[in-house]
Amino acid sequence: MKPNPNTPSSSIITRNVADITGDNGNVYEAISVISKRANQLSIKLKEELNDRLAEFASTVDNLEEVFENREQIEVSKQYERMPKPTSLAIEEFLQGKIQYTTPAPEEVPVPRELF
Repeated sequence: MKPNPNTPSSSIITRNVADITGDNGNVYEAISVISKRANQLSIKLKEELNDRLAEFASTVDNLEEVFENREQIEVSKQYERMPKPTSLAIEEFLQGKIQYTTPAPEEVPVPRELF
């Protein structure tokens, strides 16, 4: 039986917007904080994966020979099964583990001619 393309993934979770808005009630600011944290996590995971895969890099580049290293494949599959950085960032935000500050808005001086 073929999977239905309209069936949502089991990793999809419906979130309450009121939970995401946080203390200040601004959903856009909350999403901005979550996305920045997700980018940080993504970069960290990518560097970690590249470091682990560098151990398997061959020193000889030969286009005719393609080596399938089982350990390398397992490492790649392990990282594919890990939760996505966005999901991790949302969980951290909802649990209050992300600390952020909002800079005070700068006052723009209004020219006297406009009065």
